[in-house]
Amino acid sequence: LTGKEALSHFPSLGAPGGSGQGHVKQCELLQLSRKQKRLCRREPGLAETLRDAIRLGILECQFQFRSERWNCSLEGRPSLLKRGFKETAFLYAVSSAALTHSLARACSAGRMERCTCDDSPGLENRKAWQWGVCGDNLKYSTKFLKKFLGQKRIGKDLRAKVDIHNTNVGIKAVKNGLKTTCKCHGVSGSCAVRTCWKQLSPFHEIGRLLKLRYDDAVKVFSTSNDAVGHSELAGPHRHGHSAKHPALPRPTDLVYVEDSPSFCRPSKYSLGTAGRTCSREGNCDSMCCGRGYNTQSRLVTFSCHCQVQWCCYVECQQCMQEEVVYSCKQ
Repeated sequence: LTGKEALSHFPSLGAPGGSGQGHVKQCELLQLSRKQKRLCRREPGLAETLRDAIRLGILECQFQFRSERWNCSLEGRPSLLKRGFKETAFLYAVSSAALTHSLARACSAGRMERCTCDDSPGLENRKAWQWGVCGDNLKYSTKFLKKFLGQKRIGKDLRAKVDIHNTNVGIKAVKNGLKTTCKCHGVSGSCAVRTCWKQLSPFHEIGRLLKLRYDDAVKVFSTSNDAVGHSELAGPHRHGHSAKHPALPRPTDLVYVEDSPSFCRPSKYSLGTAGRTCSREGNCDSMCCGRGYNTQSRLVTFSCHCQVQWCCYVECQQCMQEEVVYSCKQ
């Protein structure tokens, strides 16, 4: 959350909600800076939302990288976050996106005391509330998150600029997925009465977008901008840019400063790929790094020949089939 420690599963925080004192204890259990803990104590419901956001970010990262050499495992993450790799860029983006998404959803679900449904102008939100609909409050979420992450001061340090840029890429990815959803309430389905509200895209869509941004990540360096009087990030030359004026990364680009390791062998960044399952027609050659792979057959049991019986149950037989599993050699 602070960029200084690894994302990890939180300890048991007890039941959600609870008394004010229970909420304060939950905040103390989290790995937060002093300022973040103070904000957490002032926001009942925030500790539970932060825990949900971390879980959401971890699961989505592991899903998107399930077929890659680096599979977003928790092992090696503290060392990884100290470097400026493409993988570090994705971690910052997916964690900030998960925080933004979870906060907005927590507001509309009534789990946060200081925010409620979306109140964007131009939408008939009160009518939506009357129909039991509550828009996701992205406006509150992004405003609070900027304060929570403390992004007002951008230092001269290149890594600090890169981390903040990638954090903002994650927030923008959630914003880009915000849709206006409408529902008709007229007689026989007519649209005589219509209410609309803001709704976030499923987080899988945001994760898929960030993975595409990871695949096209831009390596950057720091350059001085005399016009504005401070340094800024610059990337490879693009068509139409002179050598004296290198291209700036776009706000939607994930950026990095160091080339990634291979992740083939165990290191302080990952456990390597030995023993990982792979697809022979798909990614075995890449994942196994030229070491080859083992082939193993196993019998798996599954339900088959299912039939609906009167009145109300399904009867199935148990079938077995042989399954071939491929795994990378040591």
